[in-house]
Amino acid sequence: MSKIFAFFAASIFLGIAADSAAVGPIIASGEKLTKLAGGFEFTEGPAADADGNVFFTDQPNDRIMKWSTDGKLTTFMKPCGRSNGLCFDTQGNLWACADEKNEMWRIDPAGKVTVVLKDYQGKLLNGPNDVWLRPDGGLYFTDPYYKRPYWKRGPKQLEIEAVYYLTPDHRTLTRVAADLVQPNGIIGTPDGKTLYVADIGDNKTYAYDIQADGTLTGKRLFCKLGSDGMTIDDRGNVYLTGKGVTVFDRDGRHIEHIDVPEPWTANICFGGKEMQTLFITASKGIYGLKMQVRGVGSQ
Repeated sequence: MSKIFAFFAASIFLGIAADSAAVGPIIASGEKLTKLAGGFEFTEGPAADADGNVFFTDQPNDRIMKWSTDGKLTTFMKPCGRSNGLCFDTQGNLWACADEKNEMWRIDPAGKVTVVLKDYQGKLLNGPNDVWLRPDGGLYFTDPYYKRPYWKRGPKQLEIEAVYYLTPDHRTLTRVAADLVQPNGIIGTPDGKTLYVADIGDNKTYAYDIQADGTLTGKRLFCKLGSDGMTIDDRGNVYLTGKGVTVFDRDGRHIEHIDVPEPWTANICFGGKEMQTLFITASKGIYGLKMQVRGVGSQ
């Protein structure tokens, strides 16, 4: 989010040393970052459907865009509840952190909206920000508080900025991580066993063990770097955003950095027909980079 840029950009790369020799290259040979489209206000929340089409939000302009596998850009939905983070489920529904009224939406392929969540124990959510669905349909999302000029709400109702879990039947919402400063980016492994959560307010990212009932155990520091958005590849490498893209292997070792010529890199996913293109939403533009690795699971 743009409000955290000044703090984050000033600090995230101090003391980080790359160890690219630890693994093979992750970027395809000879490939360079390409700007796919521009002219947006602030891009966020990229997510790929089963065919590799990438949907992303132009949040201030209240629209969800679609970049098709044949390179065509269209508007999927406008208005879209000021959607931020996005994620697809196995039925092809697009889940959206609808920031306008602090809700969680499920949008079917035809664009029909179902408001699934709007509060926690009767209190208005701070503002669902980023979302990941585990293989059985259970849903995790971060709920930081970023006051919006368009909100028509009273004061903050939930003092804790937390991570929540929604059961696959969508009936039970549980707070599963309540000891973070300001959780933001979130991604899980495709086997549904590990969840990564970026505490952007404390400039750290943590890994958790996912239990069958949705609870999280075994909290451990993954890396000393926060993130706005996150993704993961088929080698288990974790991609963090902020000032460009920073990549860590499954053991938390820094292995790559991708410079992006924009003030802020908000989010990231894999897409394309082979799920082998890295799509990066960065301020006014969206970028692509052909990779050696592929995306996995819910992007």
